[in-house]
Amino acid sequence: MSDAPVTDVKTNLVGLTKEGIETFFADLGAKPFHGRNVLKWIHKHGVTDFDAMTDVPQKLRERLARETEIRLPRIALEQPAGDGTVKWVLELADGQHVETVYIPEGDRSTICVSSQVGCALDCSFCSTAQQGFNRNLTVDEIIGQVWLASRALGRAPTNVVMMGMGEPLANFDNVVPAMDLMQEDLAYMISKARVTLSTSGIVPALRRLREVSDVSLAVSLHAPDNALRDQLVPINRKYPLEELIPACHDFIRHDRRRKITWEYVMLDGINDSIAHAKALIRLLQGVPSKVNLIPFNPFPGSDYKTSPPDRVEVFRQRLKRAGIMSMTRKTRGDDIDAACGQLVGKVRDRSRRQLRRIPIVQESRP
Repeated sequence: MSDAPVTDVKTNLVGLTKEGIETFFADLGAKPFHGRNVLKWIHKHGVTDFDAMTDVPQKLRERLARETEIRLPRIALEQPAGDGTVKWVLELADGQHVETVYIPEGDRSTICVSSQVGCALDCSFCSTAQQGFNRNLTVDEIIGQVWLASRALGRAPTNVVMMGMGEPLANFDNVVPAMDLMQEDLAYMISKARVTLSTSGIVPALRRLREVSDVSLAVSLHAPDNALRDQLVPINRKYPLEELIPACHDFIRHDRRRKITWEYVMLDGINDSIAHAKALIRLLQGVPSKVNLIPFNPFPGSDYKTSPPDRVEVFRQRLKRAGIMSMTRKTRGDDIDAACGQLVGKVRDRSRRQLRRIPIVQESRP
């Protein structure tokens, strides 16, 4: 069942995968290939007017106009940053807001996509988590962010990262079909290697993901041992490192070309010492890895401070000498609160900060 409130009885075609739209059109008594044509019009060409879909029979177009809709989030605010980054605040049908970020880098165009209104995981260094949790996004609300970005850019992005508001694996049944649409040849044609899902480490859902998708994987690690990670990333208390690391390794085990990207926010005096670097090297031994060191992006009410640049570099060099690929992520969009960990939207919190109230692993899709 969808988490979004029912606004009318019309089916929103934006959230249907190729298989889903073929089935929907077959149930209408139409040819499945007409469904594929409509999917292409919506996602590849950005068309929302059924009358403009010239290779769809007129009577079918009239029926679609009566019984279905093409509904997308509304851009409530667009904020450009000095470095070319753009943040869009999107209003959903129920009045909730999420944020989507466009990050240009040479020939690359990366869209940072949200999966939930808020987040229930309560990571202590993340502004999004401090806002609380309201609900999961639906498939159309997730892929709608890519649709809007593609229209703004005049082309599909080269990269999509599920690193916006929310924990993607806590919204498994909506995130996976949305990522399928991102890769669909009739839609955005983004390579599986250029669609990245970032998770804090919900191990059962991660193992499920391995069975149905082979997108790239990024893991919010942030600490090399359970004691510290329990404080920074509370989900670690449920799925500790001795469960998380093998699950991540299994995700890429059958492809020698792939690596797990580990996200590691550098917190002054918390997780940035040489001892932490050595512990991280031991933890990742035998796992094909790339470590992204992320300067902490401050937000109101946080007691954390950013590690000094020279300490970050010493940490990076220690990893490098151990043979672990590592880089320091360039901070983008911090002047508009669009940097990593700063996305907040406008969340009506329904979580009461109690993680146990939020279902972490959903039932398998039929």
